[in-house]
Amino acid sequence: MRRMKMFLFLVLFVTGSVLAQKKEVKYDQYGMEVKWTDLKAEMQDGRLVFETEDGNYKLWYDIRVQADFASFFGIDKDYDPIGNGATIRRARFAVKAQLTPNWYGEIDIDMANGFPELKDAVLRYDGIKNVEIQVGNFKENFSMQRNTSSRFLQFMERPMVTYLAPSRHLGANVKYCIPLFWASGGLFFQEVAGMEEIQNVQDNNKDYGRGPGYSLTGKMVLRPFNKRIDRGLHIGGAISYRTPKSHDAPSDYGGMRFSTRNSTSINRKKYIDTDVIKGVDHSLLYTAELAGHYKGLRVETAYIGTTLYMKDDAPGNLNNKNFGGWYAQAGYLLFGGTQRYDYWGAKYNRAERGKKWGDVELTARYECLNLNDFDGGVYGGAGEAFAVGLNYWVNNNVKFMLNYQYNNNDRYANGKGKLFIGHDAAGKPTKDYTQAVEAKGKGGADHSMVALRCEVVF
Repeated sequence: MRRMKMFLFLVLFVTGSVLAQKKEVKYDQYGMEVKWTDLKAEMQDGRLVFETEDGNYKLWYDIRVQADFASFFGIDKDYDPIGNGATIRRARFAVKAQLTPNWYGEIDIDMANGFPELKDAVLRYDGIKNVEIQVGNFKENFSMQRNTSSRFLQFMERPMVTYLAPSRHLGANVKYCIPLFWASGGLFFQEVAGMEEIQNVQDNNKDYGRGPGYSLTGKMVLRPFNKRIDRGLHIGGAISYRTPKSHDAPSDYGGMRFSTRNSTSINRKKYIDTDVIKGVDHSLLYTAELAGHYKGLRVETAYIGTTLYMKDDAPGNLNNKNFGGWYAQAGYLLFGGTQRYDYWGAKYNRAERGKKWGDVELTARYECLNLNDFDGGVYGGAGEAFAVGLNYWVNNNVKFMLNYQYNNNDRYANGKGKLFIGHDAAGKPTKDYTQAVEAKGKGGADHSMVALRCEVVF
């Protein structure tokens, strides 16, 4: 009898264990039975991450808010005034997922202007050693500064010359990476961002039968100190063959325009602006860049140039158009922190703070951009800027940036003829650079700026 009781107890125990381990049957919204796995939630470097126990599936949010404030001074009293202001520079919401060890997906939306604008929409395959294949809407691998996340910039805005470089476009890219060598090549089409770009693509296609245009972009980087943790060197170069894109307005199709703002997005004036150059067959964009870090010091410089090749029937001056510029900047963490380089992305990452309360980074930069080509008949203006800044890296989530910048624009930087740049012979303000009587190098709307950014990422 005693043995029988022991046997029944054992049967019930084993049966209960099996039933306890049997998973509940679940269904999706379409009534289909689904396989499911428990997820664990963690905070990883200040971000909420959901992950399976084996790590094969991971989903996380990448949210970013940047609130900017700026004050401008030093503008000539006869020139166009610049209004002080505040803005939400970025309000980004991204969902990212490692779907399997080899497949990754991402969507990133910016709502800073009060309406959604697509940033990244990505499908990536990582199943080949040292290789990444990616399709969707994302940044072309061209400029290191352009590809560095806005979370990790040393200044509130990127240098003016980087606006010659491409940002996000619809396309496909292949990347190869080993510690010493990094290479990338891709085929890209139109920009996919807000309603204006989408409507232009649709109108060009519907009304005129125009394709999206295309670009071929390639880049190579050497990292000779890749085995050292406390230092690194980045030597890179890139080239891009580009045709006009259909995300431009139908009336501007077949042309290219280059323009940039000084200092910050709060000052909406684009002093340096070529306007639309029509009749472009293609352009050739190129860059050479050098960057490095040693413990808390980080330096970076690059030259970016572009040549526009005109069609034989282009209106106006048929000579090729050449534009370019360069920048050099540096930052130093004052309290023992270290700079961090992203070897897979060939760009810089978040700084490692030296103290429990954070770290402070002192920065300085010189930059210049020339959109004048007198032989090519283009007077888009030129400018240079001197900047210093302080970045307070509080923790993984919070950062404050304080910038001072002086902008020195030339007499041709008149915002396509809309802005005052000098005085005529009668002493009256003029927007016409041919009428300005200021000595060479003295014209232009020069001004200074002090700006603050409050940033949170989570």
